[in-house]
Amino acid sequence: MEPTDCTAAVMDGGEPRESLSTRHPTAQRTLGARRSFFARLVATTDVERLRALARRKILRRALTAKDLVAIGLGTMIGGGIFTTIGPGIALAGPGIIVSYLLAGAASFFAALCYAELGAMVPIAGSAYTYTYATLGQMLAWIIGFSLLFEYGISAAPVAQQFSGAIQNMLAQFGIALPPWAQTSHLVLHGPWWNPLSWDLVHSHYDVVGATFVLLLSVLLSVGIRETATTNNIFVVLKIGALVVFVIAGLFLFHPQYLHPFFPQGWGKLAPFSGGNGVGVIPGAALVFFSYIGFDTATTTAEECKNPARDVPVGVIGALIIGTLIYCAVAIVLVGDVPWRLVDQNAALQKAVAPLHNPFVDWAITLGVLAGTTSVALSSLLGQTRIFYVMARDRMLPPFVAAVHPRFRTPVLMTMITGVGVAILTLIVPLDVLLDLVNIGTLSAFIVVCAGVLYLRRKRPEIPRAFRTPLVPWFPLMGIVTAAFLAVFGLTTLTWERFVISLLAGLVIYFAYGFRHSNPDEIVPIEEPEGLLESL
Repeated sequence: MEPTDCTAAVMDGGEPRESLSTRHPTAQRTLGARRSFFARLVATTDVERLRALARRKILRRALTAKDLVAIGLGTMIGGGIFTTIGPGIALAGPGIIVSYLLAGAASFFAALCYAELGAMVPIAGSAYTYTYATLGQMLAWIIGFSLLFEYGISAAPVAQQFSGAIQNMLAQFGIALPPWAQTSHLVLHGPWWNPLSWDLVHSHYDVVGATFVLLLSVLLSVGIRETATTNNIFVVLKIGALVVFVIAGLFLFHPQYLHPFFPQGWGKLAPFSGGNGVGVIPGAALVFFSYIGFDTATTTAEECKNPARDVPVGVIGALIIGTLIYCAVAIVLVGDVPWRLVDQNAALQKAVAPLHNPFVDWAITLGVLAGTTSVALSSLLGQTRIFYVMARDRMLPPFVAAVHPRFRTPVLMTMITGVGVAILTLIVPLDVLLDLVNIGTLSAFIVVCAGVLYLRRKRPEIPRAFRTPLVPWFPLMGIVTAAFLAVFGLTTLTWERFVISLLAGLVIYFAYGFRHSNPDEIVPIEEPEGLLESL
């Protein structure tokens, strides 16, 4: 039996058991051809086959639970807190603290479901893999495409935040880029989807942010262990900076600034209005971006030493720690500055400016740089791994899953992803990017929660190292809260862009993935022989 044939790798009593495809090479292809069109759309992978595949070494198993917590925090904390806390306070006032709790609650229910599926099916690919194993091939493609919004696109707005911090530092030394190279702004003379309406001559470009994304992509290509170590350093730096802000801010704290606690109320809700108006609910829809990324830990499941334990600890640990940090920062900020006077672009820096303490000022600036760097790094890592597993399943061409013989990472796909995200960073405005990231993430949350319900009913016998409590109520709450934020927190234009993008993705699916992907034949790319286990 060939070592690359994972279809023959299902373990039975500790011994390899030959699969149908091994005994009869054309049998599975014939079976797939005989399926009806609809049956092929809803065909699922075998969960037991995925569990067997997880026991085979494909990518280096170098990560621990600590690394996964750091990867989750690396994506969560940074771009979101620095980008959205100022505008969020403008919407909700001191009630922004409750907004963070509401957004955290929606993420918590999804986190429990991610943890169960991640420990049960410890394969790289996150929600895409879980969907293919539960709800079928076409929905798996849709979710895999949606995750492009959560991971790939989410690196773009934080790269723009990094660019702003760098340019602010340079301004202190009298250095400024030309106006056209400072921020991203695509000038349109018609519908956004028509390239003929794009005025590239008069548009502005974020050159620093785009260059930043390309450099991070090179770092990712070096290897997961180097990337995880670098990410851990950035996580320590940015959390340390936020701790400095909280401690320093206590010297400026005025309890009376917290009253009234809900000056803007809870907000008026209207479907597809983007939380039109002000209040706690629109604030929650905005700061939800701060929670994106805790599930990044599940995309590296194949690189964990003990995925059944490491994945649940990484996902839930990152979410709990992140929520505590967000609430602490929000309490201190609204206690330091009257909520109407909070700066929307540099809220933390301006809040502690009255202290005139250079150490505090530079610590927070360092936190912005470290935070945005680690978020972009983790987001690009997650996106590359999702493309990798989709190619392994033949949803994408096999060259996407090619592992470099020296670095043992999908170098080509890493750099293709980096170039694509760099283009978005270069020219797409921040508010558009944030909305697209949120809608892709909420879609994935809904499907993952539904997947837990499906597998609990259809496959209760599968061993689960971690079980979501209070099923079906917790998964249902995850579906309801995510759908609520998607419907009431996002605009019609965002939904239009998302649907059009999905339709374009479905064209790719029917042109390639539908014709080549067979859930009965999952063939991984093996690492080259003779390489070291780790550096």
